[in-house]
Amino acid sequence: MKEELDKRKKKILQAIVEEYIDTAEPVSSGNLVKELECSSATIRNEMAELEKIGYIEKPHTSSGRIPSQKGYRYYVDELVRDDKLSKKEMEIIKERLETRVNALEDLTKIATTTLSELTHYTTIAVSPDMHNHTIIDIKFVLLGSRVLMAVILTDSGIIRESIIKFDEDLDQPQVDDLTYLFKNKLVGKPLETINSPIEEFIMAEVNTGINVIKKIIEEINRIILKSKQIYLDGANNVTDMPEFKKVDVAKDFLNVLDAKDLVADVLNTGMADNINIYIGEETEREELKNFSIVTFNHLLEDKDIGTIGIIGPTRMDYSKIISVMKYISKKLNDDFKKGKF
Repeated sequence: MKEELDKRKKKILQAIVEEYIDTAEPVSSGNLVKELECSSATIRNEMAELEKIGYIEKPHTSSGRIPSQKGYRYYVDELVRDDKLSKKEMEIIKERLETRVNALEDLTKIATTTLSELTHYTTIAVSPDMHNHTIIDIKFVLLGSRVLMAVILTDSGIIRESIIKFDEDLDQPQVDDLTYLFKNKLVGKPLETINSPIEEFIMAEVNTGINVIKKIIEEINRIILKSKQIYLDGANNVTDMPEFKKVDVAKDFLNVLDAKDLVADVLNTGMADNINIYIGEETEREELKNFSIVTFNHLLEDKDIGTIGIIGPTRMDYSKIISVMKYISKKLNDDFKKGKF
């Protein structure tokens, strides 16, 4: 339950959270006197009330206070600022996102690297869900008598390539026939409208080469309908953070990064075009209880270009992260409307 706080308590909670984010040290009333222009006694009384209702807590080894998970949640819901971005940082984002790309998917990689660079946290991105993307081209290139490369391009510029090996020889006329067949049946079709298995979708037109066709179909299903590409950047950014001096926390973090699919599952639960914040145990994953994840699933018009997430300690700089994410989103949308990609 979230209790409503009066103006002074909000100001004190915000100051505690932001002081703790900056210093990683428990915050005492004396730390806040100058900033809040209140007496130390008044601040102590208010801190006692905030502790009583569960927004801050006292570590065993200190007389100061730190935010609780409930306190962080109130902070990000009610108090966090989204203007913590310098002109220099804005210029860096503009410069990075103006890099010419061959596919919109590449923008997700660039945004992921930029976010890690500016926030100094570890970023993870998941390639977009392609079910609502339309295939605009598909072709096959013969690399050897039994080796074929499949190339698939969607309307959002996403390209998938795959090498397929066969147990029987193929020749160029067969490959040309395959390209014609698959183009005829798949180009212009949104993937989500292919309700029946692709086997049924194509087999009606096929009289020969069933084994070859089946293998190609299996690969199309794998590389487009089922596969998720995961990008990781800034894995070393956390090494100097105090939280990771604890061996168990550092070990948990490395295990999480190693199991990228775990974080990818969290990234995919967020609302599209919203910044979603999961603090500690809110993920309901034991492995993530000591960490926070901030995610953003971005749409350009109705096309999903992927989900970006930041993972770090619960004592992360939410204000900076949200500021960078919002500016990246604004820049992507502005450039997209101008036809820059």
